Amino acid sequence: MNNLLNDKKLDYILQLGEGQYIEFKESLDKNLAKEIVAFANSSGGIIYLGITDSNVIKSISITNRLKSQIQDIAHNCDPSIIISLSEINNVLAVEIKEGNNKPYSCSTGFFMRMGANSQKMSRNEILELAIKSGKIRFDEQVCYNFDWKDFDNEKFEYYLKLAKVSNNLPKKEILNNLRVLTSEGFTNAGVLYFAKEPFKYIISSKIRCVHFNDDKRIDILDKKVIDRGIIGNIEFAVEYLKERVPVRYKINKLARDEFPEYPLEAYREAIVNAVIHFDYFLGDTIAIEKLKNSIIINNKGELLFPKKDFGKRSEARNRLLADLLSRTNFMEKAGTGIKRVKDACSKNGNKILFDFTDSFWVTIETNKDGEATDNVPDNVPDNVPDNRLEKILKIIGNNNKILLQEISDQLNVSKRTIRRDIEKLKHQNKIKRMGSEKSGQWKIL
Repeated sequence: MNNLLNDKKLDYILQLGEGQYIEFKESLDKNLAKEIVAFANSSGGIIYLGITDSNVIKSISITNRLKSQIQDIAHNCDPSIIISLSEINNVLAVEIKEGNNKPYSCSTGFFMRMGANSQKMSRNEILELAIKSGKIRFDEQVCYNFDWKDFDNEKFEYYLKLAKVSNNLPKKEILNNLRVLTSEGFTNAGVLYFAKEPFKYIISSKIRCVHFNDDKRIDILDKKVIDRGIIGNIEFAVEYLKERVPVRYKINKLARDEFPEYPLEAYREAIVNAVIHFDYFLGDTIAIEKLKNSIIINNKGELLFPKKDFGKRSEARNRLLADLLSRTNFMEKAGTGIKRVKDACSKNGNKILFDFTDSFWVTIETNKDGEATDNVPDNVPDNVPDNRLEKILKIIGNNNKILLQEISDQLNVSKRTIRRDIEKLKHQNKIKRMGSEKSGQWKIL
């Protein structure tokens, strides 16, 4: 028996009165099961038998039979609830911890503790609690209206290549082995990975990337909203930030050291975490933001465990999405993502903040001292992908009057990035601009 009560604590409890975590009852009654269930479905609490609603002690006879009755009531809840009993001065305390197997019910229904009252839950509240507790998982639900004409074979083959899965079996058999295809149909996880346009079936499939010129989210330099599936969204978001992260270089003899303003491993892991733990029931989108002095990644998905366990405990909201991604090099099953984010930021000199106010926010602050230029010195080669430079040359070759914004739209990168690429091509004496930016034309040298 736990020592929940002593004289001093009992006096304090009487002063507090009933509330979110405290319930008074004169004696055992038919509503005890409702109160036990309500506490288990919320944040736990204690029911004190032998105290009136007016905070007056009214002693009861505490017998083994009474204790057994209370234990039976808790045991008969669905699922069973474990309680602890303690007594002093003929007051019996029944402690109920927050349940790990929500939602709980008794013979009269499902209840939730709301302040000093235990209220019956509506259908939507029960459903929401079941979703939050992982009883109903979005990714494992069947998408009954999926049309197989919308299956993207290129995405499927690309995934198999990343996951190093042999493609020597019939497609549907492989999908079945990956558990995205069941006897009832194609799952939401399968749609998010392999549909041509996931948004056609899942409104929350998109990811939004925004580049701001300030820290107040007012001056937008570039914005992209994409719908390329789980793998495509991750790859695009990582590349989007990578193109906008300044890198300093230090030359030591023949070697060159790179000093990025933000560590790639940190924002890459944060993006993967957001995509996998996002609450796709909400119908919102994941937001990736590059501000002047920070990177912010917002995932509308609450923690599935207490905040004190954050970084120590890993629990996937979408187990099937996580299992599929864990087969690639994007993710590990060990649940070490948050630690790697922290370690990468610490090593690179960045401050990182985690906020759970209304969703899950990850903020990585800049490590630069004072103002830093986004451009690499002219005498040092930068990290612009050669294939993008070749694409720009090809686009200009096909249309020598094309504008920077048109090139930006074709390559799906910001105008600012294209301007930097153009400067590099000019520096390499590969192109030249004849006339003004709006009415002139390009010349390939």
